[in-house]
Amino acid sequence: MIPVSAYAGARVGVLGLGRSGLATARALAAGGAEPVLWDDGEAARGRAAEAGFAVEDLARERAAAGLAALIVSPGIAHLYPAPHPAIALAQAAGVPVDNEIGLFFAALEAAKLDFDEGPEPKVVAITGSNGKSTTTALLRHILAAARRPVQMGGNIGRAALDLDPPGPGETVVLELSSYQTELARALAPDIAVFLNLAPDHLDRHGGIGGYFAAKRRLFEAGAPARAIIGIDEPEGRFLASLIPPEDLIAISASRRLRGEGWPDWRVFMNRSHLTEWRGGRQVAAIDMRACPGLLGAHNHQNAAAAYAAARALGLGPKAIEAGLASFPGLAHRMERLGASPSGVIWVNDSKATNAAATARALAAFEGVHLILGGRAKEDGIAALAPLFPRIAHAYLIGEAAERFAAELGETPQTRCGTLQAAVAAAAAAAAPGAVVLLSPAAASFDQFADFEARGDAFRALAAPHLAPPDAAPRDDREETAR
Repeated sequence: MIPVSAYAGARVGVLGLGRSGLATARALAAGGAEPVLWDDGEAARGRAAEAGFAVEDLARERAAAGLAALIVSPGIAHLYPAPHPAIALAQAAGVPVDNEIGLFFAALEAAKLDFDEGPEPKVVAITGSNGKSTTTALLRHILAAARRPVQMGGNIGRAALDLDPPGPGETVVLELSSYQTELARALAPDIAVFLNLAPDHLDRHGGIGGYFAAKRRLFEAGAPARAIIGIDEPEGRFLASLIPPEDLIAISASRRLRGEGWPDWRVFMNRSHLTEWRGGRQVAAIDMRACPGLLGAHNHQNAAAAYAAARALGLGPKAIEAGLASFPGLAHRMERLGASPSGVIWVNDSKATNAAATARALAAFEGVHLILGGRAKEDGIAALAPLFPRIAHAYLIGEAAERFAAELGETPQTRCGTLQAAVAAAAAAAAPGAVVLLSPAAASFDQFADFEARGDAFRALAAPHLAPPDAAPRDDREETAR
């Protein structure tokens, strides 16, 4: 745990008692503050009380009186579509509103003032619409494989304040969502990574402009010493244009950045090779066909970002190449579960909670038996239309089933309602060599606690259909980069 001492002796509200909220309460208490906790869920309040914390309704003036700050969990709206009543009350009273990430960076900067035991720890913060979890886990894996001390947290794994205080020369790799970057009062990464932007969380940010502004804060308020920017979308190219060229590494999975006009330091895909270009020449190239956990164009962008960050941290190309080759992939993101005795491949892509993420999965396969649906995002799946020919049959689940059925048009489809029914239908219909892909293009909250729970359920339902690993037939077409 990283203690937060900035509020020692003060009364601090903590709103939202999930993983990050409880970690925040513990860190505040360890730093001498008096945390007062609230969650709209009775079960969460009960767990906080059992842990010994004071629990009061922070939406009531009496409970909110005298707060030095209100610390808000990422899932709670603070502006759009409407602020939570406790946040509205704090804002009206002039009480600072912050989140766990703001406290993390403030605590780390304060600790650095007394850091005289060796090289200061570094923080790499990774954001973007799609791929940030894989990139975060990949960078952690590369550093660990090179025997560099490293911790990983934020929007993946452990909450930021639940991490151990970093030691000399250690790297902390954080995945940060737009919810986390938008509200943090302190942002101070040494290296910041922007992967891409696709429509998501638009209700929380008042539209695509607000969503991009939340991501952009990491580079403006954060002022990183090194910015790594994916330039495959217009927003990335715009953001890159704001960064001093000497502080920028441009990355691309679709452009060969060998011409003029880009910064001196570039990492990009050149056919099947991840290529580093610096000083007007190629300095390294890695054959991504030798990296089975990173197949597909979307993973090539993730690899480019992790490679650039590792190079900025001082690793050599050979050490990075070894880490890329040994990376096993991320659970719930294009996770190959195995194959049936007849050769049907089963893939868990539960983390694909928007159409852009599902598009990346569909682009890797043909003849797909696609399970999709859940709680639809604002833009639905209309953007997938160019990839509909890859779908042999769609199996629709959750709240979005009716809407997605209409958007799929003439694409063969079955409304299944539940994941269990969809798996049974897909298993019965898929021919040898086909792919059964869970890539929902929707949030999970209508039927599951989160995408991990949805992916775990799919894995369990798929298990009876899979052959033992040593008996599963090989299909060289799987996960072919298109």
